[in-house]
Amino acid sequence: MIPIQKVKDIISKHSNLEKELSSGSIDPKIFAKKSKEYSNLGSIIETAKKYINFENEKNDLEQILKDKKNDKEIIQMAEKDLIEMKSLREQYENKLKIFLLPKDEDDEKNVIVEIRAGTGGLEASLFCADLFKMYEKVCTKKKWNLEIISISKSDAGGFKEVIFSVAGNDIYSYLKFESGVHRVQRIPATETQGRVHTSAATVAVLPEAEDVDIQIKESDLRIDVFRAGGPGGQSVNTTDSAVRITHIPTGVVVSQQDEKSQHKNKAKALKILRSRVYEAEKRKKDLERSSNRRNQIGSGDRSERIRTYNFPQGRVTDHRINLTLHKLDEFLTGEIHEEMNQELRLKDQNLKLENLN
Repeated sequence: MIPIQKVKDIISKHSNLEKELSSGSIDPKIFAKKSKEYSNLGSIIETAKKYINFENEKNDLEQILKDKKNDKEIIQMAEKDLIEMKSLREQYENKLKIFLLPKDEDDEKNVIVEIRAGTGGLEASLFCADLFKMYEKVCTKKKWNLEIISISKSDAGGFKEVIFSVAGNDIYSYLKFESGVHRVQRIPATETQGRVHTSAATVAVLPEAEDVDIQIKESDLRIDVFRAGGPGGQSVNTTDSAVRITHIPTGVVVSQQDEKSQHKNKAKALKILRSRVYEAEKRKKDLERSSNRRNQIGSGDRSERIRTYNFPQGRVTDHRINLTLHKLDEFLTGEIHEEMNQELRLKDQNLKLENLN
């Protein structure tokens, strides 16, 4: 049961914001933020008021039932109304619980996704490419914009590493559940004995950080330029266009050499670096705030094995929620990716509800 005071606080906050926004004296710098907060509260305010009024209405109906002087017909109507009210109260309570869940401030952000081939050699790099194609199809289906930041190819069409950004609506709230180790089990084309090989790729989903999210001082950066070429380079350049940026306080290092322009490589590297530093700070705060963070879905732990793709059996299993879909091909083409994601979001929501006081 939700404490009545929490619900009263919602109503009070909505009323105070309404007065503040209509006063005309609010600072323009925070007007947009306050307006959004007011709009969010507005979506639940009627439910909150009905929840508060329930006790009074329930008491009135119970008085009617206790009064023996009332007609049988009136008592029957009161009984019916009380049953309906209790059902509605449960609906109101569920809506309020969802609204009161801790919000991830990054859910609306765009993201940077990094996929790296792990154990398994060539097969791991091929799987890395498969995962990229899967996310590409998911983005197309959801009308999100995907842009490759950097790519390092391996033999036979695989990727050693691919980094890309995704822009659109509520990207992080969906893709954050993809962070972790993805394992594949299949028979490689070069395997003559028909043995199943296991390999892996690591996926990291970073909320794209803006200057307002995290301040990175120029003095905290060491920027080295060098000649692009060799592993990961498209070709050997004759100028020092490749860039390596080190964030000295955290030790985060980002190299970028896909572009021929040093300026473009630096811009891309800074974009990735900012998001990596922001993610590290975010995880540190999450751990400080909640000792059970690791038990929640979407914790972003990239060392955790989250999913297995078994080709011989045509199945994909998410180990965090013990869900297996026997539709591997459809999953990899993005057709039923939403089905898995919905279950992950539901589990995450339920875990948060359990911890809601």
